[in-house]
Amino acid sequence: MSGTATGLGRGGAFEGLKVVELAQLIAAPMAGSLLADLGADVVHVEMPDVGDPQRVTGVEKDGVHLWWKVSGRNKRSVTLDLGSESGQGVARRLIEWADVVITNFRPPALTKWGLDWESAHALNPRLIMLHVSGYGLDTSKRDEPGFGKVGEAMSGVVHLTGDPNGPPTHTGFSHGDATTGLFGAFSIGAALYRRASDQHFEGELIDLALFEALFRINEWQVIVFDQLGVPPMRAGNRLANAPAAVINTYLTSDDVWLTVTSGTPKSVRKIAALLNEPAEDYDTKAKQWDRRDHLDDLLRKFVSERIATDNLKVMQECEVVASRVYDVADIVSDPTYIERQDVIILDDPDLGKVRMPAVLPKLKNYPGAVWRTGASLGQDNDLVFREYLGLSDDEIADVTAGAGSSS
Repeated sequence: MSGTATGLGRGGAFEGLKVVELAQLIAAPMAGSLLADLGADVVHVEMPDVGDPQRVTGVEKDGVHLWWKVSGRNKRSVTLDLGSESGQGVARRLIEWADVVITNFRPPALTKWGLDWESAHALNPRLIMLHVSGYGLDTSKRDEPGFGKVGEAMSGVVHLTGDPNGPPTHTGFSHGDATTGLFGAFSIGAALYRRASDQHFEGELIDLALFEALFRINEWQVIVFDQLGVPPMRAGNRLANAPAAVINTYLTSDDVWLTVTSGTPKSVRKIAALLNEPAEDYDTKAKQWDRRDHLDDLLRKFVSERIATDNLKVMQECEVVASRVYDVADIVSDPTYIERQDVIILDDPDLGKVRMPAVLPKLKNYPGAVWRTGASLGQDNDLVFREYLGLSDDEIADVTAGAGSSS
């Protein structure tokens, strides 16, 4: 099979779990990707001929889009015309086959197709469905389109990100989508535990809006506003609710950015010692906080007078927590990443050898594996429709609207 990692088995904690993705782009399929990495059999349903828009998102090389090779990995790709009655019928058969359905289609479309939660639950009473939407299924905006960047803005995170006198700033990747996928996979795991432990389990609908994961992770902002009456503001790298006095980035004499952070009063005292500051000036948290600007200025000067390797060496000796600010070139050559085997090499039919993240998190006994890069459109039509569902040649040709299929 193309894109297979030679010598790796597929055993993972979710091996045997059957998942159908009626979803596209980033957030909802990210949840399925995490399940697939740990062994779930994930069938990604795409419209014939055009496929998932994620296939043509982002940077390409020689006409091959690179992101899809990662985001679509470890999944089966089938083409199915959900706008046709026959396609909807096969989608319902997939729902009957599945343990989990993941979707991010808007409710009116799912209802029109007979693939909404109520219809799916009637077909498969023990089904778990994750429905990702912009604003949640119980709001007046339930039918409106949504994207991850809007979720980021609604979560409060963008307001808190950036320099104090600068504009609100999005992070450099699909932050809202990715965290939504993480929350989706976590919630599916919770529902699967309940299904396994409760003989009276009656299915589960997981209703997840695109702003909620980041909102939950940024857990302190509501209580701070509730008790102080003022929204926290942007504070650059120092954070609006910093755990200690020193958190910032600093430029070395050889133009390398370092991050230095203190998570406890003790760690601040170690930074003070590095800078030859009097210990008694930093023996309480209140003193540390009063001197945070002074300490920041001293540290900036200290770092600027030394090359990166010398800075990191002396900081390690003084037990000051610091790191280079990595770009991806640093990541793929870093000894810790290499020791962890967090970057793997796969064979891809279009690109040859490719590197991408390993299966994370790491499970000792049921680790899963990356066995395939992103599949070509409809690559698994024959396998899924013939072997999983028992469709005939004519039925397969009908529901795939003439799209090519292979085993």
